[in-house]
Amino acid sequence: MDLKVLTFIVVGATFALYIGIAFWARAASTGEFYAAGRGVNPIANGMATAADWMSAASFISMAGLIAFRGYDASVFLMGWTGGYVLLAMLLAPYLRKFGKYTVPEFIGDRFYSSAARVVAVICLIVASITYVIGQMKGVGVAFSRFLEVEASTGLLIGTGVVFLYAVLGGMKGITYTQIAQYCVLITAYTIPAVFISLELTGTPVPQIGLISNHIESGVPLLTKLDQVVTELGFTQYTAQAGGTLNIVLYTLSLMIGTAGLPHVIIRFFTVPRVSDARWSAGWALVFIALLYTVAPSVGAMARLNLMDTLYPNGPSAEAIEYEQVPSWFRNWETTGLLKYDDKNGDGRIQYYNDKDADFAATATERGWQGNELTVDRDIMVLANPEIAQLPNWVIALVAAGGLAAALSTAAGLLMAISSAISHDLLKGTFMRGISEKAELVAARISMAVAVGIAAWLGLNPPGFAAQVVALAFGLAASSIFPALMLGIFWARVNNIGAIFGMLAGLLSTLLYIFTYKGWFFIPETNMLPNTPDNHFLGIAPEAFGAIGALINFTVALLVSKLTAEPPKEIQELVRSIRIPRGAAGAIEH
Repeated sequence: MDLKVLTFIVVGATFALYIGIAFWARAASTGEFYAAGRGVNPIANGMATAADWMSAASFISMAGLIAFRGYDASVFLMGWTGGYVLLAMLLAPYLRKFGKYTVPEFIGDRFYSSAARVVAVICLIVASITYVIGQMKGVGVAFSRFLEVEASTGLLIGTGVVFLYAVLGGMKGITYTQIAQYCVLITAYTIPAVFISLELTGTPVPQIGLISNHIESGVPLLTKLDQVVTELGFTQYTAQAGGTLNIVLYTLSLMIGTAGLPHVIIRFFTVPRVSDARWSAGWALVFIALLYTVAPSVGAMARLNLMDTLYPNGPSAEAIEYEQVPSWFRNWETTGLLKYDDKNGDGRIQYYNDKDADFAATATERGWQGNELTVDRDIMVLANPEIAQLPNWVIALVAAGGLAAALSTAAGLLMAISSAISHDLLKGTFMRGISEKAELVAARISMAVAVGIAAWLGLNPPGFAAQVVALAFGLAASSIFPALMLGIFWARVNNIGAIFGMLAGLLSTLLYIFTYKGWFFIPETNMLPNTPDNHFLGIAPEAFGAIGALINFTVALLVSKLTAEPPKEIQELVRSIRIPRGAAGAIEH
């Protein structure tokens, strides 16, 4: 069957499934809209959390970054999974025990301040909107290739689907839709990996294939990849290229950003009991590991397959002629995400690292006048099955998986934004007397507006999906995570300290991002070139969230020390949150 027709059938069937589930599980009350009625089984919640978490950045972009950055991209694996350990141990059970619907609601009550709640809403919206841009970029990439439409058109189609099942079903509909999306995305990710691992190493388990011998050369797969890329002037795939400080801060920023992301945290408000929140985090880690342990294999094998396509006789031989490129190359060219520029007019696709001084002489001898191929890293996972010449049904399945990953996280983010506006700003601050029915209407209107804004921002993303998501993690790490940690574990922190801390962390991180990437991602507004040589101590904007968090902690503690203690009842509340279930005086919400 033709790939386009097959893709329409597979993607259409999954979309119909998601919308059908939303109708079946549509929310009838604010409790169901915000927290799925607190009746979700911890295993089901772990699966939904995994889908909520494994966004376009995880499915589409992460392996692409690993393919081109090699060892340095391990920060994503360590940071994003390590953050769940922090979440399970330090936040999830305590926040569930507090018994509220949203993160800003906890901050407002804990710090006995409507102003603190509003500041938390601002932090939540800034981080969530930044995050959702990456998801929309992933939707556009998947649609632009497999449905052969403009990326902007595909993005709008995906927006419409999210609108239907998120606005209608709320958290209840999103939860059960995300369970279906997890099944789709994990199947779509692992099946091609198994095929490609068998093809390159003869091993059906990709995790083992990564450390196995390459069939054609007889040497270990990573050794073969190192040989190929270094012969073309690129950095050794398994070498560390970035500064140690930057890698440590990048990993830390991703970890604490994970633990501070509102759309992940609110998933733990949907389970019946406090203990279920911790179990949910554990199950989520299991489900996430099924993809994350495969990602390094997918990245390495995708890079090797790409190089073999361009240099079928090895990197020391002539590059392939453009007229001889396989169909997958031309298919992706039409999307604009893969570009060829014949700079020396020889008709071959000369691809090498033109910034490597040691390789410059070799490049000149070959008549090269610069790198002639531009590859958007977000295409690697989606293009990998085509590069490996896998069956059309596998390619169609990957398209459905990529869309499932992007849409599931987008729905969770939009839910967090909607609840912050309707429940925290309207119900909790400016319209306290609003009825439950009116609040539910406001929540759905807020969701619809948020969907529209997300689509608009997604049309002009500031970078690769994983890069955009990393910025969102930095913003969450610098603003929300410290407030939650101090709110749970330090009874002396007061409302003034929390407010000043959140603002200091958020603004310092935004300023650093503005300096190197532009104000709210508007091109040409950055104050300094975004290069490692210009970064403060070599710290990339995506890694600055850890510094922003330190600023937040420091300001909050100092200001609290210099101002009045919180009321006694608030200090008692903080202590009661941490009392284990079954202990004397414990309160189960």
